[in-house]
Amino acid sequence: MTFRARLVLATTAAVVVAVLAASLASFLVARNTLLQATDNSLTTAAQRIVAGQEIGSTTATLGQVTTPGGAVVSGGGLPVTGQVRLVAKDFAPAYFTTVTVDGNQMRELVEHLPAGTAFESGILVDGGALQIATLLNASSELRTLAILLGVVAFIGVLLAVVLGWLVARTALVPLNSLTDTVEDLAATTDVSRRLSPGGPDELGRLRRTFNRLLEALESSRRAQSQLVLDASHELRTPLTSLRTNLEVIRRVDELSDEDRSVLVDDVLVQLQELTDLVGDLAELARGDQQPSPAEPLRLDLLVRDAVAVQSTHGRSHDVTFDLEAEPCWVEGHADRIGRAVGNLLDNARKWSPAGQTVSVECRDGTVVVHDHGPGIAEADLPHIFDRFYRSPAARGLPGSGLGLAIVAQVVKAEGGTIKAENAPEGGARMSLRLPTVRGPDGAAPPP
Repeated sequence: MTFRARLVLATTAAVVVAVLAASLASFLVARNTLLQATDNSLTTAAQRIVAGQEIGSTTATLGQVTTPGGAVVSGGGLPVTGQVRLVAKDFAPAYFTTVTVDGNQMRELVEHLPAGTAFESGILVDGGALQIATLLNASSELRTLAILLGVVAFIGVLLAVVLGWLVARTALVPLNSLTDTVEDLAATTDVSRRLSPGGPDELGRLRRTFNRLLEALESSRRAQSQLVLDASHELRTPLTSLRTNLEVIRRVDELSDEDRSVLVDDVLVQLQELTDLVGDLAELARGDQQPSPAEPLRLDLLVRDAVAVQSTHGRSHDVTFDLEAEPCWVEGHADRIGRAVGNLLDNARKWSPAGQTVSVECRDGTVVVHDHGPGIAEADLPHIFDRFYRSPAARGLPGSGLGLAIVAQVVKAEGGTIKAENAPEGGARMSLRLPTVRGPDGAAPPP
């Protein structure tokens, strides 16, 4: 079923229910009013009869006096039921009811007669019930009213269908316009276009939400394009070097053993740069995927493992790592956090002069890495976590410019923060902070 059909159906149903409810309410009000008028007339007649008047001199059509045993001692023509006998015995209150006598619908009043009641005809009753009834002339009037209300309800249903269709058509005009615009955007894939913001209604909100979606999509497309451009630029250098070295390999017979060794080392270094760059790009792309559920982990143990790995790399550059760690638990993904910590340590190792020590602290969910290198230039501080950003001083060092960008991405995804600053005593200091949690036993275990 289309949205238009559902809207027409809902509008029609609402109007039909309203018309039927109004018609039924009108009928019930009219019926109760007519019955109330008849009941009041019977009540007045009963009072006059008890006061001594004859039944014929009142508005009652039929009347009779019934003893507690059920015998009719005066008048007649009305049925004597068990409820009438209960009233005669004063076991039940007076009541009104509708009865049919000789095919005529009549309204009847039954009320108790106390002992010693005397009538003008000389009848003295020792308790019993007075039954009087009058023709229910309201029946024909109610039938006429019911037919009239039925006709009104039928016309109301027809009007509801027409009005529902008109309302749906009018309400869907702006929605159809929005749909046409969206379809045009889908056909042209021009995410730079924007819809008119519209008014404060729901369609205006939908337009503004769609504009925010287009902005996010345009930003994502720009980021993808920039990533491709930056990646191609970074790949160009090692690929060019590989091409040059491969051309030299054609004349490998003309090279000395020492030159061959240097050539092989260059090729291996360039291949390692390509491998690292591809791994970094894969890590950046991985950040856009839905992560697996986070788990509690010992951050201090993870940092110890990362320091052990970097200490191995640091020996060849005469750089050591000094770790101070206290047990602390965080919730996250061990592989990604480990990659981020490793990148911080690797960055500190690259910038540390030979013979220096990199200080590493881990406590309360915070990892601080402090090197004793030249520090970070003020102009570079706002950009060091950008993708492929490399300061002028770093362009002569190996790397892709993605290490710290990966750190920032991982920390953001894990709900933490990363801060870079220059230490007062010299060198750069990186502070990675993650939210802490209690360990499985409710407290941080000993190291």
